Amino acid sequence: MKQALLVIDTQQELMDGGTEEQGVFEKEKVVTNVNTVIRKAINVSVPIVFMRDLDVSNGEGTGFQIHKDIKVPSTAVIFDKAATNSFYRTPLLAFLNENYIEHLVIMGCKTEHCIDTAVRTATINRFDVTLVGDGHSTSDSKVLAAKQIILHHNETLHGHYNVDNFSLVRNTDEDLFTPTHNKYR
Repeated sequence: MKQALLVIDTQQELMDGGTEEQGVFEKEKVVTNVNTVIRKAINVSVPIVFMRDLDVSNGEGTGFQIHKDIKVPSTAVIFDKAATNSFYRTPLLAFLNENYIEHLVIMGCKTEHCIDTAVRTATINRFDVTLVGDGHSTSDSKVLAAKQIILHHNETLHGHYNVDNFSLVRNTDEDLFTPTHNKYR
């Protein structure tokens, strides 16, 4: 089964916070886990795709770039997006289809927006998804603490399905590139 790692919106200003938003919950842990999963992907020759949100830091400067502590491999593909959905008017779907990808491992920011949307959209586009449960984050909302948002989405997206394809939530220390979806079909 062909796979890819999709790392969404792990941008400097979004993760650290800025003038308009607070930084994400447990940023250091997420950065460490992203780097760990990148190493795992490299070890099994899985392509790595980063998505950057053009709304972050107005799409320019160091705030727009992938966080300075994330080790971006030279072979990584980077796409920019103008919407919450990584698949909307971006080359992502074409890239995945051209490379015969069937399984996506997804991590990044922000949980209730871009991560949730990517997981759900991927399943309707015929991909099985593994969401890295300790590899995505957000900041507090007016209603819920970031930790609650993350836990809620891990529960909601574990087993989320669209007919034939679905998502599972697994953690960084698991063998993320050995999909377990068939155990649940």
